[in-house]
Amino acid sequence: MSKRKVTFGQVLREWRLAKGFTLRKFAEEVGLSPTYVSQVEQDNIDPPTAERVKTMADLLGANSDEWILLAGRVPEDLPGIIQKQPTTIPELLREASGLTAEQVQKLLEKARKMNEQNKPDSRQEDRRE
Repeated sequence: MSKRKVTFGQVLREWRLAKGFTLRKFAEEVGLSPTYVSQVEQDNIDPPTAERVKTMADLLGANSDEWILLAGRVPEDLPGIIQKQPTTIPELLREASGLTAEQVQKLLEKARKMNEQNKPDSRQEDRRE
C-alpha cells in the first residue's frame, strides 16, 4: 500500500481554509492573483518563489522552512550562508544528515549558543555611548 504524496497546493488550501481566508482575500494579502493561487492549490502550476512561499506560511502561522521545502524551493538565505564557507557548511550538513532528530536539535542549540557568544555585548556598547 503506497502513501500518496501530499502536495504544496493541498497543504496551502487546507491551511487557508482552516484559517478562514477566502481565496480572494488570501491572494490579496500575499500579493498574487486569486487565479494564480487557485492554480497552485490545484497543483496545475508550480508553487511560487521561496520568498512568496515564506510570506504565505507566515500569514497562515505555518513553518516557512517546511513549506519552502514542500514547494521544492530553497530558502533564499541558504546560498549566501553556504558561499561564506563553501567547503565547511556542506560538509557539516552531510555529517549532520546521519544524526537522529534529537542529536540535530542538540547541535542546533549548541550552534545558537555559540552564535550568542560571538555577538558583541550590547550592554558594553551602551556604556561607551
